[in-house]
Amino acid sequence: MELTLVTIQPIVALIAGILILLMPRLLNFVVAIYLIAIGILGIVNQM
Repeated sequence: MELTLVTIQPIVALIAGILILLMPRLLNFVVAIYLIAIGILGIVNQM
């Protein structure tokens, strides 16, 4: 199985969702980290 942006996004979203359910105060950090990671991966994939 090859790890690409398409296969990583659902895994990250699932982990983030579970963390938010367990610890709602993490919502801001999880969203910020997710957005930064997706942005960096998107820029790297375009190069």
